[in-house]
Parts: sequence; C-alpha cells; structure tokens
Amino acid sequence: MAWLRVLRGLALGAGSVGGLSGAAYGLLNGQSKRARTLIGKSTDLPRNADGVYLPDGSGPVTEEPADVLTFAVLGDSLAAGLGAETDDKLPGVRLTKGLAEEAGRPVRLTTHAIIGSRTSDLDEQIDVALINPPSLALVIVGGNDVTTRMRVGTSAALLARQVRRLTEAGTTVVVGTCPDLAIVEPIPQPLRAIASRWGLALARAQRHELDRIGVRSVSSAALLSPEFRQRPDELFSEDRFHPNGAGYELAASVLLAPLCDAAGLTGGWRVLPA
Repeated sequence: MAWLRVLRGLALGAGSVGGLSGAAYGLLNGQSKRARTLIGKSTDLPRNADGVYLPDGSGPVTEEPADVLTFAVLGDSLAAGLGAETDDKLPGVRLTKGLAEEAGRPVRLTTHAIIGSRTSDLDEQIDVALINPPSLALVIVGGNDVTTRMRVGTSAALLARQVRRLTEAGTTVVVGTCPDLAIVEPIPQPLRAIASRWGLALARAQRHELDRIGVRSVSSAALLSPEFRQRPDELFSEDRFHPNGAGYELAASVLLAPLCDAAGLTGGWRVLPA
C-alpha cells in the first residue's frame, strides 16, 4: 500500500530536517516498522463503476442518454475509493448519484484517480481528462506527498498549476485538501503527531494556493476528522487507514454541496443547458 511509505518517510524526514538525536530517530524508525505491521498491506485493486447515472439513482446504464453532465474524479487512493466494500459505496458513485438527483439530468462519472498518486502524478491524469474536458472535477491529493517528504510549498504550488490546466479548459474544479493523519490510530505517537503536523501544514498551503487562483477547496481534516476520531470502528476499512463504505458516504455528504456550489448555483445543482 502506497500510504504505508508515509511511516518510514516521516521517520527519515524528521531525522534529517528536525535534527533528531540518534535515540529519537531510532524510536521513530522503530515506530514506523510497528505501524506498518499493524496496518498491513492491501493487495486489492480499486473498484471501478464508471458510467452514466440517472436522476432516479439507477446506473450505470448501458446506453448513454442525451444532455449528460460530465464529472471526473482525480487524485490518490482516497479519490479512487480504496476500502469501499461495493461499487455503489465508492465516493465517485455516491457523488455522481447525488449530482444527478440535484441536476435532474444524467451524469457520467469518469475516474482517473490512481492509488499511490502524488501531486506530481496529476499531470498524467489531467492529460487523459483533457482529451474530453469534463464539466466538473473533484481532486483529492496530498497524503502521498508527505510520504516522499516533498516540500509543502512546492507541493501546493504544483497542485495549483495542475488544477489551472483543468480550469483553463473550462472545467469547474473542487479540491479535497490533505487529510489529518492524526486519526490513523495504528500509527503510534510521537510519529502520528509528526504526520499530523506535516499533513495539516500541506492542507493549509494547498488552500492558500487554490484561493489565489479562485478554486474551491474543502478541508478534509476540519470536516471529517472529528467523526473519524469518534467512530473509527464504523468508518475505517480493514486496513485501518482508508475509509470503508460508511466513511466514504460521510465524505460524499460533505463534498456534494461544495461541488454544487462551485458551479455558482447556491443551494444545489440545477438543470443547465447542454
């Protein structure tokens, strides 16, 4: 699992950047190994249920109707929905059904997100998306930037450049910022605190850069972390790192309104001309 690289990466980064003593570095490195053992490795491939969904909640349909709204999901394993038990529990599917209901028209979902992706990997996903630019796109990325110890400012600036490629093609974009790793209980302290500070700093930098270019961002840490802290057994998948279907349902409930509002339609998506 690509997310597990965060553990060793943070230990190495803390040692090189923070000037930790040999004993402190040894503690962090030992904790990273312990956490990797507790979390384990996922060999599952992400589910995919791309296609056209109708306002009545049905789909994907075999024949594409007219007047379809196009919606793309880009980013990492959280965007891809790793941990969802069934196709209908994928975050992209839940959001697509919600958009179709709000719009009163069919919505086509296309998932470009790839497990393990960093912000520097978005360019390939966007290259594919821009072959036929979607009307609306959701981007969730940042956690794996922490694993490779990419500088916060560099990562955030790169995100803004990549997102701008979509907006310049006419796509409305919403970005889910880096999550708070403090909610991942298998990561022991103080390693979890280091991961949390790093991720939250990246989330703030992401929001700053996105505000600068006029792109809506949603704080995953602020809006989702309290629920995941209170109900970890209900919201995490078996790996204890990624959400399960209920966790993604919660995330979708937070993301749907900003996706609708980003199009300039307060209170929900309404039918637009084709």
